[in-house]
Amino acid sequence: MEDKILNEKESLELISKMIQNTQQKLESEQGRPLLIFGYITVIISVFVYVLLKTTNSYYSNLLWFTIPLLGGLFMFILRKKRTKYVKTYIDGIVNIIWSTIGAIVILLSFSSFFISLNYVALMLLLLGIATTLTGLIIKFKPIIFCGIIGTLGCVLPFVFNGCEQVLIFGLFIAIMMIIPGHILNYKGRKANV
Repeated sequence: MEDKILNEKESLELISKMIQNTQQKLESEQGRPLLIFGYITVIISVFVYVLLKTTNSYYSNLLWFTIPLLGGLFMFILRKKRTKYVKTYIDGIVNIIWSTIGAIVILLSFSSFFISLNYVALMLLLLGIATTLTGLIIKFKPIIFCGIIGTLGCVLPFVFNGCEQVLIFGLFIAIMMIIPGHILNYKGRKANV
């Protein structure tokens, strides 16, 4: 295949098409990753909160490690039903952002056994940044707005102590992932009608 040098207009059109392709993929998949990981995280948050309240055992926090396992399992199961799309450079950037932030979140989770930090605030900050960047890259305002709210929500864990931080985390995950996931779902169904 021959490399073609693009002029300014052709380059902008190509970038625009890649962004549209990524948006269409998210819409056609109905925000599935956001919904899967959002709901799993909120459910785990509630379980951890209940266990911390009833048992007062720090080991209840081990449930957080089920989020990537359950999310990955559901994504794998549902991947077979996906429509095939060409993977664009924009898709790669979004995947790199989430893979990097995901790896950092997992490493921080492991470090919580050795170092005392406000991990809820740190996780909200990282996930809020990843959500906002995703929205900015694909130019989808609901994801941008919800990501900014999640990022700003990272200050609330400093106001609340103990188990309540877990509920705050679940609330902001719902705002950052579930709400925009359902908006994408609605937009995808509307586009397919």
